[in-house]
Amino acid sequence: MLNVPTLRQWRYLVTLAEIRHFGRAAEACFVTQSTLSAGIQELETQLNAALVDRTKRKVVLTPLGETLAGRARELLREAEEMVLLAQAAGAPLTGPLRLGVIPTISPFLLPGVLPSLRRKFPDLRLFLREDLTGRLVDQLQAGKLDLLLIALPFETGAIDTMPLFDDAFLLACRSDHALAGRGSIRLADLAESNLLLLEDGHCLRDHALAACQLPPSPRRDGFAATSLHTLVQMVDNGLGVTLLPKLALDAGILRGTDVITRPLAGAAGGAGAARQIGLAWRRGTQRAGEFRLFGDALLAAVQQTASASDKTEKA
Repeated sequence: MLNVPTLRQWRYLVTLAEIRHFGRAAEACFVTQSTLSAGIQELETQLNAALVDRTKRKVVLTPLGETLAGRARELLREAEEMVLLAQAAGAPLTGPLRLGVIPTISPFLLPGVLPSLRRKFPDLRLFLREDLTGRLVDQLQAGKLDLLLIALPFETGAIDTMPLFDDAFLLACRSDHALAGRGSIRLADLAESNLLLLEDGHCLRDHALAACQLPPSPRRDGFAATSLHTLVQMVDNGLGVTLLPKLALDAGILRGTDVITRPLAGAAGGAGAARQIGLAWRRGTQRAGEFRLFGDALLAAVQQTASASDKTEKA
């Protein structure tokens, strides 16, 4: 019978592979440096193979060590999912859930829906990570995140998605801009305008260009913003026009500015020019059913928030 290494030993190797420092890896594993070092040596003895080259300046894994660290990362992820699956069998969406959210969704959607989610799943411990889509996908694949709330479409690789709702784009400009007097904006008008966008790396930039059938590099005079709030301030200062998602508009991003919005022609209310908000998780995960339940609850909370907002406006 094989003498199989423990999950703890594999975690030592994975952590060392990620941090490349014995002292800091030990801290991350909540053990002493001597304990982690001894655990790695025991692992090498059991496998009868060198996994780590120890030098005074840095830690270097051998080719076999790199390969086994990658496989061990998958093993640890599966072990964690087995525990979470057992917990969910008794009560779904209990315990920790690490959710990655992009910055063009997080501040505009989450404040309105989190209270409802907490009431529905009181034992859920939701940990939030805000970052750009590409980095969130990398963290998902590495097992550092469980679930993503992102804008689709996005080339995600071996990931399953659950579309939730469409988020329409509207043109935003100052009230004294030439386009402000029009009832709706033609896509051709955007190509001739000084269109301000988020900087490269933000998927909202790509979605806006694709939805409005604009070229990848419209005229922007070299200006780009790192957030929607900065983009709005640039428009408010007369630097150009932009495209904003309805999600941000409903959250009051234009409050206190002289910026107005106009729908895009070609579809009722500009609904044809939109991004799709959805969830994403690793393909093959045993928690897919649980994540779909979370998606259903999230969509219900969004609809409830929208309904309450409509009633307030009519009142």
